[in-house]
Amino acid sequence: MKINKNIIKELTEYLNEFNLTEIEYTEKDIKVKVSKLSGANIAAVKEIKSEKKLENIKQDNISGTEVQSPIIGTAYLAPEPGGKKFVEIGKKINKGDTIMIVEAMKTMNHVPSPIAGTVKKICVEDGQPVEYGHTIAIVE
Repeated sequence: MKINKNIIKELTEYLNEFNLTEIEYTEKDIKVKVSKLSGANIAAVKEIKSEKKLENIKQDNISGTEVQSPIIGTAYLAPEPGGKKFVEIGKKINKGDTIMIVEAMKTMNHVPSPIAGTVKKICVEDGQPVEYGHTIAIVE
């Protein structure tokens, strides 16, 4: 099997152009995966996974509706750096109010509250990476 070096070069260019850490390409029986994770990034990923487990244990004590991230991206608690936060713990909100923004590929996606109620917990830090389905807040 001969690997087309142009595919690897093109995938590497996409990593840099779109500020990605990993990209995968599959065609028929050929699968190419290009990654630029460094040792520091791997440590950060492991640390985030550890925090998630700890967070899930703490969440069990708080009742309410979990608001989950609709996409993979970066969570922001305010519309701009240093701006007023969308919600704070103890704040009463209406159904549809923006809880936070999850940015993905330079697109700011507002995350609405699924219910009216009081914010019991904000489960992410400003600027924290989130996965699809990651609990970002709890509303009761």
